[in-house]
Amino acid sequence: MAKQNKQDPKVDALKNSGTLNPHPEKVRDQFFLGNEFFDARDLMQVKYEMLRRVKEDGWSITEAATAFGFSRTSLYDVQSDFDDAGLSAFIPERRGPREAHKLSGPVLQFIEDTKLQDQSVRTPQLVALIKQKFGIDVHRRSIERALNRKKKREQ
Repeated sequence: MAKQNKQDPKVDALKNSGTLNPHPEKVRDQFFLGNEFFDARDLMQVKYEMLRRVKEDGWSITEAATAFGFSRTSLYDVQSDFDDAGLSAFIPERRGPREAHKLSGPVLQFIEDTKLQDQSVRTPQLVALIKQKFGIDVHRRSIERALNRKKKREQ
């Protein structure tokens, strides 16, 4: 029988939030060695403590970057982000497109109007019509997702 590896729930939470440090082994600061409160896997905590070492403890940029496993350039980026937005700067933004960028207002309106005029129009036909009218290539699944989103909003 295979032995199950139990994943640490904190690791799962950090992964899901996008704040899991990809290189916790590079953190060599004394606070993170043997102290349960300081967790080198927590990227937000590592960044904050790195900045604190520079601002409050007077460490040099090079010293802090080395102790926390960052390059000097990365530390400057972290410092700038923190100065601009505080701790919230350490929360990663959602990756990828924020919206259906090809299926903008006019294209969506065209799809809706076409479907209203002729319910028998299928997705492959819509792909061809959009290419003809707007000159853009749209995948059939993008159209299907847009139509499903519209249905959900109407419910």
